[in-house]
Amino acid sequence: MATPPYSLTPVQTRSRSSPTFPSPPTTPSSGMTNPMSPIRPAISLHQPNSKKGSSKHNKIFRRVRAVFRSFPIITPACKISVSLHGNRLPDGHVGGTRMTGTLYGHRKARVSLAIQESPGSLPLLLLELTIPTGKLLQDMGGGLVRIALECEKKPNDKTRIEDESIWTLFCNGRKCGYAAKREPTDEDFNVMQALRVVSMGAGVIPAGDGADQPADGELTYMRAFFERVAGSKDSETYYMLNPDGNNGPELSLFFVRL
Repeated sequence: MATPPYSLTPVQTRSRSSPTFPSPPTTPSSGMTNPMSPIRPAISLHQPNSKKGSSKHNKIFRRVRAVFRSFPIITPACKISVSLHGNRLPDGHVGGTRMTGTLYGHRKARVSLAIQESPGSLPLLLLELTIPTGKLLQDMGGGLVRIALECEKKPNDKTRIEDESIWTLFCNGRKCGYAAKREPTDEDFNVMQALRVVSMGAGVIPAGDGADQPADGELTYMRAFFERVAGSKDSETYYMLNPDGNNGPELSLFFVRL
């Protein structure tokens, strides 16, 4: 006589619980291995505008540019002098494209550099530098820091400069190891998500409730606007922009192929 209650109980439990979980069929498309993880579902970073429909617009632009290049160049007889100082903006901009740059990492571990189109977008470029995070932030507090990233120029190579995989790293003229391009990890996405509303500033990202302090120190960050200036296909420069506009950039990044 004990068989009917035990056979009906699991059926009733499934019928009551099934309406409360309508989302599991959509979770495999997100690539999550742990559906209970609070990190990945909270990510709301958007794709950069440069990656949305870029192929179609690039084809149209190339065709229009090819047509205009076929026109003859006409030199006007009257020349108007233009002041070079008029190209510079009063707030210290150097005439390039403004990007968001973030230096972050655990104080005793290697620092990561993320370049984004905006604070709320996915990173366009993510590099890992062989410099401890605490050391780099300390040097920046003491004055101007110039980081040069050099790689070998290969003949007939059409790789874009930001797509190079490894660089030789120089900091203020001293060779300090290398920099490597890598794909974002869950921790990187978590950092970008936590800073999505931060335009500029520096601080510490908390590890979370009940989390132990990592052995390589707390997770620190520094975010600022950078002006991206493309000199040629083999050189790019990122200048940090100061909010006051009085002093020069505290950090300059040079990407060079030699």
